[in-house]
Amino acid sequence: MDKNSIVLIEQEMVKAMLNSDVTTLDKLIHEDLLFTIPSGHTITKTMDLASHSSGEMKISEISTSEQEINLIGDNAIVSVLVEMKGKYMDNSLDGNYKTIRVWKQSQNSWQIIAGSTIQL
Repeated sequence: MDKNSIVLIEQEMVKAMLNSDVTTLDKLIHEDLLFTIPSGHTITKTMDLASHSSGEMKISEISTSEQEINLIGDNAIVSVLVEMKGKYMDNSLDGNYKTIRVWKQSQNSWQIIAGSTIQL
């Protein structure tokens, strides 16, 4: 396990979010995901995948910067600044966000098990 592996999987996640690639998102998100969104609500994997497959979540642009990665055992904690444009249920997502994701390695693959994002 090294930080470069996490950088690559984060890039894969961002690309999947942009393209609403539910197949890739399904692979990268753990079944028991808990993720807190800017409204304060916590979403699950099922909810996240449904928002992409239904078109409720539509990201038109996304970029990341200021990425920090801490490796702890078989976990990786990623903090990143996200600039995004898009819509969720007709509400604008345009803005800057600070996101933290917790990745867990199991059976030679990485999956997100938890996270949170706030709008700046």
